[in-house]
Amino acid sequence: MQVYKNFLPIVSIILPTYNRKSFLKRAINSVLNQTFKEWELIIVDDGSTDNSFSLINEYIMNYENIRYLRHSNRKPPLSTNAGILSSVGNFITFLGSDDEYKPEHLELRVNFMKKNPHLDFIHGGVEIIGPPYVKDKNDLSKLIHLSECVIGGTFFAKRYVFFELEGFKDLKYSDDSDFFERAQQKYKIAKVDFPTYIYYRDTPDSICSTIE
Repeated sequence: MQVYKNFLPIVSIILPTYNRKSFLKRAINSVLNQTFKEWELIIVDDGSTDNSFSLINEYIMNYENIRYLRHSNRKPPLSTNAGILSSVGNFITFLGSDDEYKPEHLELRVNFMKKNPHLDFIHGGVEIIGPPYVKDKNDLSKLIHLSECVIGGTFFAKRYVFFELEGFKDLKYSDDSDFFERAQQKYKIAKVDFPTYIYYRDTPDSICSTIE
């Protein structure tokens, strides 16, 4: 499938969004500021009602490697899967619409994978802004520290991993840990420690903040 005229991205970044117009510019600009340039950004709008498109449209009109998908509200796992299916990169990774990358984020990960070709999947390398505790997926009445969790935004893997596992399951909470547990059974995985994914935990209506 040829998507681009004179360009073939190495990394596909999937950015699902729902009513995050006030945060999107920060997220998208952090991708534009990457030292590694061979990427595509696929923004998947999960039925936003805040006119996010007016902001996104400025980017898709000016950057060939930024694409936009929109569908009715289907929640993050299915939006993420839609982005994966539309991607063309050798590697697939993610960005929360209220998070951002430090400039060297992609470069460090691409280089790490090139130096470790036996690996299929890497994760980790995060800076947390806000409360570092989230509800335990096994017992929502308990809190656990994010250092004990996998953070889906930091997943960076070879393309086939996501297709062979058939993407993320439509779960109410912690679809990323479910995906990770399935990946662990089949692939070689490593955790990296360069903290270049900035994870904002202070967004009031995030799933981690509102799940009951």
